[in-house]
Amino acid sequence: MMFFETGDRVEVSSKLEGYVGSYYAGTVISRNDVDSCYVVEYDTLVEKEESNKPLREVVGADLVRPRPPERWPVTSKWVPRKVDAYDKDGWWQGKSVSRVDSKLILVNFDDYDEEIVYPVNRLRPHLEWKDGKWIVFRESSAV
Repeated sequence: MMFFETGDRVEVSSKLEGYVGSYYAGTVISRNDVDSCYVVEYDTLVEKEESNKPLREVVGADLVRPRPPERWPVTSKWVPRKVDAYDKDGWWQGKSVSRVDSKLILVNFDDYDEEIVYPVNRLRPHLEWKDGKWIVFRESSAV
């Protein structure tokens, strides 16, 4: 397991129903080694809808990973099969299904039995953080 320090920029996943497969960007505020958890302040989530105060949350270390590198952008010419789509203030894991046009891609979310069209600038390749390394899925989509 990787240890993060105060100020590290991270992503946090969720095990809550309705949020499985999503990642939210944040910054580590503090670390508790005894309980294997972190206090994270989110970049895009707020405490209350009417508030601008960033949400701070205690999260288990198993839900925290570094932010993925930005060196593999999705483009109108290259769309990987496994993608993350930016929606509802976070990144959601899905699969590219078809090309609507040169800049729009239909994405399927198996966990939610839903398909949504996204512009390519709101997609990124899905990467998994395993054993301290990024696992890249190089399989291209048929789109």
